[in-house]
Amino acid sequence: MGKELLSEWRQRFALNGMVLYLASTIFVCYMSFGLKVGAIDAVTWNALFWIILLFTAVNSVAKSFIQESRGRALYYYSIASPIEIIISKTIYNALLLLALALVGFVIYSFVMERTNEDGTTFDLLYFLIAIVLGSLGLASSLTMISGIAAKAENSTSLMAVLSFPVILPIILMVIKLSKNAMDGLDRSVSTDEILILVAINAIVFAVSYLLFPYLWRS
Repeated sequence: MGKELLSEWRQRFALNGMVLYLASTIFVCYMSFGLKVGAIDAVTWNALFWIILLFTAVNSVAKSFIQESRGRALYYYSIASPIEIIISKTIYNALLLLALALVGFVIYSFVMERTNEDGTTFDLLYFLIAIVLGSLGLASSLTMISGIAAKAENSTSLMAVLSFPVILPIILMVIKLSKNAMDGLDRSVSTDEILILVAINAIVFAVSYLLFPYLWRS
């Protein structure tokens, strides 16, 4: 993970580009909705937020292995075990995406007003739990898929094809969990969504841990 942090620090323009992409996407949504209707309903607000976060994840995390040259991959193969590589990349990508998600949430909440027609209160804690679980799920799944796609030609197209069926259940669960938080429902209602997200994240991580060594040796 230290290598990833050092590499990101040396290429700070890439990190700045991701923050700029996030901020500009939110600003476009604000120009399209906020200036016209003043405040958008909770369903639209929630959907827009996760669409923005999904594309941010694809642009920031999906390049984990695709951007690595074959020479550098061979060097990693000689100095580290595949388990160390996949764990370090997953942790780094999860922290990166979580940081971007929190920054995006602050900016998005500031410029995009939301309204609940029934006057319910916003459960900030459970919405943050949805962000954390969603970021972990997207980071772990996209990191593993990036490793698979990097081994084939036309990796960008393969990345899009492979990621869709894996990301879809994660997105559906976090949208439902965050919508429950926005509606101020009783927290017991969201227990199933939290357990499912934890289970999905555990399965993806376990699959990465077990299968990545075979993929790395190829």
